Amino acid sequence: MSYDLIVIGSGPGGYSAAIRAGQYGLKTALIEKSPLLGGTCLHVGCVPTKALLHTAEVWDYFLNPGPQGISCQDPRLDYLKVLERKNKIVTSHAKGIEFLMKKQKVEVIRGYGRLKGRGQVEVLTDGGTQTLEAKNIIIATGSEARMIPGLTADEKTIVTNIEILSRPQVPKSLLVIGAGAVGVEFASIFKRFGSQVTVFEMLPRLVPVEDEDVSKELERQFKKQGINLETGAKVLEVQRTAEGVSLQVQLASGKVQQFDGEMLLVAVGRKPLTENCGLENTRVELDRGFVKVNQYQQTAEPGVYAIGDVVAGTPQLAHVATMEGMVAVAHMAGKTATPINKTRIPGCTYTEPGIGSVGLTEKQAREKGYDVKVGKFPFAGNSKASILGNHGGFVKVVADAKYGEILGVHIIGPHAYELIAEAVTAMEAEATVETMMSTIHAHPTLYEAVGEAFNSVYGLAINA
Repeated sequence: MSYDLIVIGSGPGGYSAAIRAGQYGLKTALIEKSPLLGGTCLHVGCVPTKALLHTAEVWDYFLNPGPQGISCQDPRLDYLKVLERKNKIVTSHAKGIEFLMKKQKVEVIRGYGRLKGRGQVEVLTDGGTQTLEAKNIIIATGSEARMIPGLTADEKTIVTNIEILSRPQVPKSLLVIGAGAVGVEFASIFKRFGSQVTVFEMLPRLVPVEDEDVSKELERQFKKQGINLETGAKVLEVQRTAEGVSLQVQLASGKVQQFDGEMLLVAVGRKPLTENCGLENTRVELDRGFVKVNQYQQTAEPGVYAIGDVVAGTPQLAHVATMEGMVAVAHMAGKTATPINKTRIPGCTYTEPGIGSVGLTEKQAREKGYDVKVGKFPFAGNSKASILGNHGGFVKVVADAKYGEILGVHIIGPHAYELIAEAVTAMEAEATVETMMSTIHAHPTLYEAVGEAFNSVYGLAINA
C-alpha cells in the first residue's frame, strides 16, 4: 500500500495531523498499537486527570459549603463512580476520534509501526507483518513516565500517572516524588479527596519552570491546604513495606529522615518513545533520545517529520504536539506553514490554585538584557474572585520598559489556565502593554484581573 502520509502514533499530535492531512486531500494512514485512539493525553494524561480535578473541586464545595450559606449533611464520596465518570469521558472522546478518522477518510491501521527507511513503514500485528510506503512519514510516538532506577511500578504501592488513575481507592497517605506539573496536580487532587500528601522536590522550589513568584505562591497555598512540602530534598532509598512504602530522604538541611506512606507516586519526568522505532534505518538524528527537527518539524531523513513529546527542545505538552502536527502537514502539502514560536507556548498546571503562563519569566527577561517593567495584580482585588470565594494568587506581566513589548504573563489563581489565553493571543498578535490597557474587560469577570495587571505595569491599576 502507498500513501501520501503515514502517521505513527494517535496522540493529540498524531490524530490532529492525520485529520489535517485528510482535510488537505492527502491519502493518509494512522498507525496505532493500542486498542483505542488518543494516546497518553486522552487515556492516562490530560483528560482523565482533569476529570478527577473537576470532581475534586466539586467535592471540596460539598465539604466546605458554609461560606455559601448552604448546609450539607454527611456528604459521601463514591470514588468508584468518580472513576466510572472519568472512564466514560475518555471512552466517549476516543470514539469521537474514530469518527473523525472516518470523516476525513484516514485509514486506521492497528499494529506497531517501525521505520524501515526509504519511505517504508513496517507494521507488526497479531496477524503478521505488512510493509507500507509513503511520500511522508510523521513520528508521533509520544513519551512514557520515567521511573527511578531500581524501581518498578505496580498497581497498588509504587505508581506512575498510569496506575494511579485506575486504583479503586483513595490512599490514606500519598508520597509524591517530583513537583513538576504531574506531581503537583496529583497532590492537589488527592489532598482534596482526603489523602495526607507529602511532596518531595530535589530543586529549591515547586514547579521550577514557572516564574519564581508563582512557585512561592503555590508553596504558600499548598501549605495553607495542609500539603506537606520538602524542597531541596533528595530521595536516597525507597522500600516497599507491609503498610505501603518507606522513603529515606535527605532534606535541604542535610538531615536524613524517614517518611512512610500507603502509596508513592513517581513523577520525575517523561522519556521519549524513540527506541525500537526503526530510527537506525534512517538518517534521523537524536539528542539524548529526542528527535532533532528543523522549524518545519523535518528530521535529517528526507520525508520524515517528528512531532510531540519525541521532539528535542520543545515542552512535552499536548497542544504543542498538535500545532507541530499542523506545521508539518502544511509544509508537506505545500501550504503556508508558520513555525512555532517557543516564547508563545502556553503552559498550564491544573492545581488549586491553577497556573497559566506564557513567555519569559522575570528572571529570564533580565538575563536576556531587557529593561524590565513588571505589573502585578492580586485576585484579592477582583470582585468575581471574591464571589467565587477563591481570591488567592495574582496576574503578573513582564514587559519591556522601552517599547511596552509583552515579554511574559504569569498567572496563579482561579481558572488561571483559562485566563492565560488572552495573554497568548496578545503576544501572538504582537500587542503592546498599551494595547491591552485600552482593551475593555467585562465586569465582573476573572479576566478583568489580566487587564488590571497590564495597567499595573505603569502603576495605573484601579483596584489595587
